[in-house]
Amino acid sequence: MNAENPNTQRSISSADDFPLHQASEYIRHAATSDRNFYDRYYFNLHPSSDRYFAIFGLGQYPNLGTTDAFLAVTHDGVQRIMRASKPLTNRFDISVGPMRIEIIEPLEKLRVVVEPNEADIAMNITWTASHRAFEEPRQYLRARGTVVFDTQRFAQLGRWEGTLTVAGDDIAVTADHCGGSRDRSWGVRPVGEQQPDGIRQNISVMAGMWNYMPMDFDDHSIIYMCHEEPSGNRPLEEGVRVWHDESRGHDWLGRPEWSHDTITGTRLLSGSRISFPDAPEGPITVEAEPLVTNFISLGTGYGMDADWRHGMWQGEDEVVQALEFKVDEIAALAQYGVVDSVGQFSYNGNIGYGLYEHGFFGPFEKLNLHDAGDMFR
Repeated sequence: MNAENPNTQRSISSADDFPLHQASEYIRHAATSDRNFYDRYYFNLHPSSDRYFAIFGLGQYPNLGTTDAFLAVTHDGVQRIMRASKPLTNRFDISVGPMRIEIIEPLEKLRVVVEPNEADIAMNITWTASHRAFEEPRQYLRARGTVVFDTQRFAQLGRWEGTLTVAGDDIAVTADHCGGSRDRSWGVRPVGEQQPDGIRQNISVMAGMWNYMPMDFDDHSIIYMCHEEPSGNRPLEEGVRVWHDESRGHDWLGRPEWSHDTITGTRLLSGSRISFPDAPEGPITVEAEPLVTNFISLGTGYGMDADWRHGMWQGEDEVVQALEFKVDEIAALAQYGVVDSVGQFSYNGNIGYGLYEHGFFGPFEKLNLHDAGDMFR
């Protein structure tokens, strides 16, 4: 038997011992050769208040040969970020640098550990689902002949418990106060090194307004999303109430409508009203208020850093980096990307908390944004 060349990567991995195959390929290789194929976890953690907001995730990019992860925590006006990257060798290895994800009960319970690192943030927390995983609508966008988004994902809200450490202080994470949402998504979306625009020069594939607000109430969750283009067309929208008692299932709330309170001189919001005129028991209007913001567009890989984008090759060796920002100093730039906040939501006597996410990309005439650099008036 010939000795194996240590520089030759094997296609077979531990995942191939499980009946998971969807194509005539080893699990290491995606069925598509599209460089932008990805498979990612996203989580957030909040204490149902404005005390702090933690966002963290891990992604694999089989056709780019890399995997990366991040933890970003906003606390006392400071945003601390740990980010890590390494070559992808085994898709069953859900760890990068100091972060690892442990699936205790699929779709029910997960553990996320971030060992101490130079960013001075760490965690050891366990998440338990409040309701069954909900299958969100597929996102499909084609620009000038090329598929730029073709993604599938599911969402859940749940409760966290364990310990979050920030700047040397251990913060107790308890299920009675600490909630959050997660999503699992996979498919094709822009990742890795920036590609030449070519025929798509000056075209934003996510032009217009993006809203994503999963809300957790006592006995149910509401998931609202809306991508509305400047023309008014909606490539993606969702309005659903998922009951925590599985026997009650879920209710489609119909086409969502929005009304936002804008902050003059920015692309940020101070509040919203999300309405569901066709809800089964009659019209619903949810009042939404952002409490504390985490600008994930900077430092975590979501597109604004030339040197660190999701899936970008960082070299043969594992890389771990630490960043620290003053939140009020990065807002002027980060507001042009996706903005994530802890949200407080209320309707018909129900009070809940969750993710208040928005982004405005390019012009959006409905809110008097006339070009890519315009601000709310």
